[in-house]
Amino acid sequence: MQLVDHLGYNGVADALGVSRHAVHKWRERHPPGSEHAFPEPDVSVDGTPGWRPDRVAEIVEWRSGLPGRGAGGGRPPASRRAYLLAADARGLTREEAARTLDAFVEEFPHLSEGEICAWLVEEWRDWGEPAPAGVTRLADRRPGAPA
Repeated sequence: MQLVDHLGYNGVADALGVSRHAVHKWRERHPPGSEHAFPEPDVSVDGTPGWRPDRVAEIVEWRSGLPGRGAGGGRPPASRRAYLLAADARGLTREEAARTLDAFVEEFPHLSEGEICAWLVEEWRDWGEPAPAGVTRLADRRPGAPA
């Protein structure tokens, strides 16, 4: 009997340059039967999926078919606009701000992008730097906060 190596979440994540958690979330968000289902694993051992290494290209192709942020055009949500203003005020280019936000979204998939944007803006304010014009701190919205 010949053993065949398979890639689990960690192996797929390493091959794609993402976190293990990102691969896990993709499977949850794109289940079998969905419009853009994540490629089915070749094996399952104690509930852990495994894919043959030669299927990495298929998974990369699947990922390239995911809609990007802002797919469909239109104006970004208010939370993202506030984040981009705050990032610009701190000297980040739009590309640096987008990469930073993408990293946080990937690292904390249980939080929405809006929650992450609000958290980052709040953290920057906590550093004692002024907020950009038009950006209101969450703490300023609480009942009884000074106007």
